[in-house]
Amino acid sequence: MATPLSADRLVAALKAEGVRVVEYRSWRTHNRNHVGAWGPVHGVMVHHTVTTGTDASVRLCYDGHSTLPGPLCHGVIAKDGTVHLVGHGRANHAGSGDGDVLQAVIEERALPPDNQANTDGNARFYGFECVNLGDNKDPWPAAQVEAIVRASAAICRAHGWGKKGPTSVIGHLEWQPGKIDPRGPGVSIGDIRSRVAERLRHPADWSPGGSTPEETPVHTYFERKSGVTLTPGEWYTITWDRVWAPGKGWSDRDLAQTLLKGEHLFSLDFAVRAEGLKRGQEIQLRVARNHRKPGQEWARAKSWPISSPVHDGGRLHAAHHWQGHLPGSDDNRLVAEVLVNGDSPVPIDELTASLLAWPV
Repeated sequence: MATPLSADRLVAALKAEGVRVVEYRSWRTHNRNHVGAWGPVHGVMVHHTVTTGTDASVRLCYDGHSTLPGPLCHGVIAKDGTVHLVGHGRANHAGSGDGDVLQAVIEERALPPDNQANTDGNARFYGFECVNLGDNKDPWPAAQVEAIVRASAAICRAHGWGKKGPTSVIGHLEWQPGKIDPRGPGVSIGDIRSRVAERLRHPADWSPGGSTPEETPVHTYFERKSGVTLTPGEWYTITWDRVWAPGKGWSDRDLAQTLLKGEHLFSLDFAVRAEGLKRGQEIQLRVARNHRKPGQEWARAKSWPISSPVHDGGRLHAAHHWQGHLPGSDDNRLVAEVLVNGDSPVPIDELTASLLAWPV
């Protein structure tokens, strides 16, 4: 059970972690405490704003809009890494989410799939909105991601979270079914968690440095622009037609399936958007390792745990996070797969994957 930090303690914790802080208007007394609980708190949730521009984004998150009053978070993280504090107390950011996920956050263990919306997250999570369109094209600068890491670590350190594992920091996509944030070139919630865990092993004023190329992850982002209609009961190995890489930007691909080859540690966020689902229809996502012997075709060698969201009809955004070890040489490759269950084909109109890989 954790009592929320006071405004003074929050500012002090952020600054001690090296975060640039701007205190916006009357943020210290701006909250939704009159409509519901604030605390006990158990974790930090990361979002993207679906907006552009720091000033407009901060103003929106402070004021809210006609259907959702502000504050919409506790802090807005700009692309330059500055954290603008806009609320202290209950904020309209998390909404209702999966109680099993909350229990996993409390116990600091691996997160289960978010397939329910039965628990008030606004009472339990600090929330940071990060300025990004969330359209798979708007990149996340390194300074912004570093600020997410430091702000999250500051709160975890102040509460003593993270001693068992790094799952006190989650993405909105891991809390509420259908959410997709944060996403886009340059961000991965798995990477953020790993970096928070590393920061917590050091004093608050620690700055990472001196890493070798082998210790620095390579970040690539994959997208399937053209949709695909899936036949029920058959696993489909996704082919990708665009890839983003640091220093190179976007480039087209010839519908390649391979996400990664050779021996690596990896962290992967994989998401699909489906239209026209019937009530109770299930979509399954998984990541797999394929192996190929000389002169033979690729064959399944291993699958990581499957995410199985069930929808109540209409449109579904499904996303999940995996991390693991891809062994061997170029005879092994990492692929992403999707399957639908039911009695009719399902059109998939968006497929994305955000990959961080460390050579071993």
